[in-house]
Amino acid sequence: MTRVLIRLYLVVHVLAASFPSVIAAENSLSARPNVLLIVGDDMGYADVGFHGCKDIPTPNLDALAASGMRFTSGYVSGPYCSPTRAALLTGRYQQRFGHEFNPGGNAEGLPIAEKTLADRLQAVGYKTALVGKWHLGNTPDRRPLRRGFEEFFGFLGGAHSYFAAEGIFRGDQPAEAIDYATDAFGKEAVAFVQTHRDEPWFLYLAFNAVHTPMHATEERLRKFASIEDPQRRKYAAMMSAMDDAIGSVQAALKTTEQDQRTLVAFISDNGGPTMQGVTVNGSNNAPLRGSKRTTLEGGVRVPFVLSWPGVIKPGEYHQPVIQIDLCATALAACQVPELSDWKLDGVDLIPYITGANQAAPHGALYWRFGPQMAIRKGDWKLVRYDKAADGNSTGAGPRARVTSVKLYDLSKDIHEDHDLSEQKPELTRALQADWDAWNASNIAPLWGAGPMPYK
Repeated sequence: MTRVLIRLYLVVHVLAASFPSVIAAENSLSARPNVLLIVGDDMGYADVGFHGCKDIPTPNLDALAASGMRFTSGYVSGPYCSPTRAALLTGRYQQRFGHEFNPGGNAEGLPIAEKTLADRLQAVGYKTALVGKWHLGNTPDRRPLRRGFEEFFGFLGGAHSYFAAEGIFRGDQPAEAIDYATDAFGKEAVAFVQTHRDEPWFLYLAFNAVHTPMHATEERLRKFASIEDPQRRKYAAMMSAMDDAIGSVQAALKTTEQDQRTLVAFISDNGGPTMQGVTVNGSNNAPLRGSKRTTLEGGVRVPFVLSWPGVIKPGEYHQPVIQIDLCATALAACQVPELSDWKLDGVDLIPYITGANQAAPHGALYWRFGPQMAIRKGDWKLVRYDKAADGNSTGAGPRARVTSVKLYDLSKDIHEDHDLSEQKPELTRALQADWDAWNASNIAPLWGAGPMPYK
């Protein structure tokens, strides 16, 4: 049965690309899957059970991972919250449109010219909702209801109290009181799933857990009383709350008989903040080196899961993928033909993980974050990163002091300890040339920094 469904998906995908008007006419909305895109905030790479975490149980995330594909080289396109969310929803590297850093003022945010996944799915009849953190602009024209979302329950900025209702919106209006934000977001997501059970929908469930401030409920803190470090204890309680909320949504999908027709993705928006210059939260990025704010693996490699019962066979996929692929994957699954003028950088992952396409999804992956940069091509990674990761810099954010370029073989050195750039100068130059070619299609940041030494 699984093999038949996979073949059917691939046939529909090919036909949609070739005959979009025919496919649009012939396929009813009821035949299209739901899309549930779940994002955690500032999670440590090691802090889920399916990555070996021992002190924080994550049974619901583990069940999601066991039901689908776990990407062992799953990345996000930047080490900060807002830029990676902008890339996630557009399917494009954020440097293409100047959203390189977190927006800091009211006039800053996802450029109006960029279309979101919600825009594209709403245009073909999907019900769309955002629950949780937005962080892509505060002005009226940049708020969720003007960016493709019909429903919004959450907050606009980059961080928020977990106990205060002030700053939480329902649509454009202040929301009612909340007990605890993560629980409230879970309940709202469940209500959306139950309400729209008879029509296709896209739900972007964007938690602020486990971003600071470190707020946890007393009940969950007691659950982790054995963790001596008080910061780690709060972090564990916050992770547990997010896992509970995700479990409640999974249960709602099952009880409403939508689980078999829902594509579910889960990522963290960047690595855990573990070094000076960022507000640490008690996360753990082992076995990776680096932190949120760096282009080392600890800043950009994240827990990454894709589940679609009957189409995606459970397992592990080892080729590098990136969060911008989720936009293209969702569009293809929902039978929305990709147009060339959308200029998507992501690819539909389904043919690769089902084995229909044996090639790697990408020839290379790229990063630019101010003076920091990286390129991964195969197992080779060329990187210039924030010196604070080595404990010898007080620089911060866009103006951080960076190392010279370094070359690592990730197949043997996942912790990025042994620089091979002097031993392999030709490869170093070739990777730098590849990165320069990619960077030539980017623009300067629209905010957050002055001129950057990109070369």
